[in-house]
Amino acid sequence: MLKSYVLNISLLLVCFVGWSQNRKQTNDTIDTQVVNVVKPYTPTISDAFKIKDIPNLEDNVNNQKKDVKYNIFSIPVASTFTPAKGKAAKVDKAKPEVVYDNYASLGFGSYTSILGELYLNQSISRSQTIGGYLSHHSSQGGIDEVLVDDDFSKTYLNVNYKQQLRDLSFKIDSDFGYNTYNWYGLPQPLFDEAAVEGLNVGHSYFNFDLGGEVNFEEALFKNVNVDFRYFGDDFSSSESHFLVNTEFDIPVQDQQIATEVYIDFLSGGFDADFFNVGPINYGNFTVGLAPSYQLLQDDLTLNLGAEFVYLNDTELSKSKFYIYPKITASYRLVDELLIAYGGVEGGLQQNTYFDFAKENPFVSPTLLVAPTDQAYDAYLGLKGKLSNSVSYNLSGKYIAENNKALFKSNPLLNGGLEPYHNGNSYQIVYDDVSTIAVSGGLNVDVNRNFTLGIKGSYFNYSTDNQEEAWNLPELEGSLFMDYQISESWFAGASLYYAGSRMDEFLEEGVLVLPAPVMVELDSYFDINLHVGYHINDRFSAYIKGNNITNQEYQKWMNYQVQGIQFLAGATYKFDF
Repeated sequence: MLKSYVLNISLLLVCFVGWSQNRKQTNDTIDTQVVNVVKPYTPTISDAFKIKDIPNLEDNVNNQKKDVKYNIFSIPVASTFTPAKGKAAKVDKAKPEVVYDNYASLGFGSYTSILGELYLNQSISRSQTIGGYLSHHSSQGGIDEVLVDDDFSKTYLNVNYKQQLRDLSFKIDSDFGYNTYNWYGLPQPLFDEAAVEGLNVGHSYFNFDLGGEVNFEEALFKNVNVDFRYFGDDFSSSESHFLVNTEFDIPVQDQQIATEVYIDFLSGGFDADFFNVGPINYGNFTVGLAPSYQLLQDDLTLNLGAEFVYLNDTELSKSKFYIYPKITASYRLVDELLIAYGGVEGGLQQNTYFDFAKENPFVSPTLLVAPTDQAYDAYLGLKGKLSNSVSYNLSGKYIAENNKALFKSNPLLNGGLEPYHNGNSYQIVYDDVSTIAVSGGLNVDVNRNFTLGIKGSYFNYSTDNQEEAWNLPELEGSLFMDYQISESWFAGASLYYAGSRMDEFLEEGVLVLPAPVMVELDSYFDINLHVGYHINDRFSAYIKGNNITNQEYQKWMNYQVQGIQFLAGATYKFDF
């Protein structure tokens, strides 16, 4: 039976293969044709899904993973390795700089100039120090075309004592100054050698100061300053100035109000006015109170304050009360790179004969001395750092001043008996002046070896009664540079620029009608250089050159300055 089944199946397979071969031969006549796809193929991507790390199983039994624990079997191994001991690298130590407490300097130069300084400082104990300072600068003159003596001398002496106690420290200062000058600025060609024969135009100033300062630790009063100064000349002029001020904080609702209180008393007089009509006396008594509150918030610093001033004119028996703003603010726009600041401030300025003579030693001993009311000084500015070594400051301000003091040339008084009657001295005139000022500065401090500072300012003045803002320049500029060339060599330079100024010349007399003439003083550069060499820790030598460009400019009308000047000297440092 099985054999018959196998035989039948084999016959069927043979018949099927034969039929397939015949069908294939009959269908091989199909022709090729072109098929056009009407719809373009746009493939798509199916959404991806994350395969679970542990899939869900539908089995009835879920096997749990077993925790595998690893154990490390540490076997101690003997080691014979011995590390070498480390050695510190050798560093070349810089030679420590020797600092001395005292020094003396002396130099000689052209125009028979002498420049000397002596500084002394000695510790009496751990808490007590005594010191002193003496300086002298003189020249025998010799300016070309000057008809009279033009020598000068300036001598200054200071003695001080300091002591530090447990809860306070104090300092006592005593100053003495003696200066001599000549009114050599005679208007030419009105004067010649014959006219000035026997004319003595010399005059001198002297001052004595005594003051003290006390600083308190953890007390209501932070400090107290007291100063008394007497100033006079060889024309019997005298001036006494007493000033005391203190600072303290007033607590108000957990806040501190910084407060300053001061008393200012000034009294002085001259034997006669310019025309010898009568004496001039002046005196002012001032009391001031200036509270201020500081607000700090993030990058903003705001100071809100005011100043209250009571003024009593002791000569005219008149009193007046002033209120001034004391508001300042600063805001960090970009960290230290850009800081905006501004403010509105004012104050009563106590003018003195001492300050006038210090700024212009050719004033006559016939001045009108009165305070200046600076109603407000409003300013805005930007400052910051361009880099770690370069900083800048730009500002603009508007100042309103009442009774501002201005230097103006005295008239030539024909028949005058005093040496300052020859159109060669200066007076003080007062006017209400408004000032617009724009200034900018740049400081470069690369390292200890090189520093550079540049500053420039523009001023625009507006006066009420005077024709000009006398002897005030519209442009000012300065440059300072110090360079430590090497360990031994050092050098420096300074440059000053002042724009043109206006003054007035007037000749008065019986037969001469007053005819004031406006005079414009030319602008000027003054370039100064110095170079020095450290011989050792104690000795140094230096050479200074002033007015290098040899400009014969006039800082004040008819007062030509010395030309190019050279001075050489040495400095010695020492300890007791």
